[in-house]
Amino acid sequence: MLLQTLAAAILALALQATAAPQHITQRDNSDLSLTAQLRLADTATERYALLPDDKDFVFDFYNTDNPIATTANFPPLVGTGISFNVGQLPACSMSFVHLHPRATELFNLVSGHVLSEMIPESVFDTEGNQRVIKTELNPGQLTIFPAGSFHTQINPDCEPANFTAAFTSDEFSVSMVARQVFSFTDDVISATFGQTIAGEDIEKVRDAIPTTLAIKVEECLSKCGKEKR
Repeated sequence: MLLQTLAAAILALALQATAAPQHITQRDNSDLSLTAQLRLADTATERYALLPDDKDFVFDFYNTDNPIATTANFPPLVGTGISFNVGQLPACSMSFVHLHPRATELFNLVSGHVLSEMIPESVFDTEGNQRVIKTELNPGQLTIFPAGSFHTQINPDCEPANFTAAFTSDEFSVSMVARQVFSFTDDVISATFGQTIAGEDIEKVRDAIPTTLAIKVEECLSKCGKEKR
């Protein structure tokens, strides 16, 4: 009798799982975006019903202008807490110092050679200095940048470095440290830097901050016989 009751319960749950509500599956009749509908779905079964085409589960990193898979461009990631990047750090370049406020990054080097620097939360060495964690990565090696940590990656060689990166958020963001710091008012910046930068110098620094994500490394350019563009 107990086995029959258990079997009946399992069958009932299976039938319930396959019966997705009609109002959820009718995405064409909804004013909400697909991502919003996926977030509002009560169960994983309902989310699968909103993605009826098998092609919905494929993201092509090589045929997109933005090779970072997040919920914004790859809806199956909704609710997973994961996003993923396939990228390349050009020869003689450095990624702008940045941080991810909502995600820890796992950075894996596929080819090439990369140096990284990372400043975690207020962690100090035995002499009271802010700790800076420096790594040297070769193919097949991985490092971690915890959420909120300042970090950068440097390609010191004459060939591109290819990497993959996983993030612990399905909608992670990037904060560009220098540009955001210098978006404060002049008085705040002047006080923050101990009055060493003030007046017209602040504006000069603002104008000098690059807008690209990769900065050319002068020493490497000279070594490789390349010109800065």
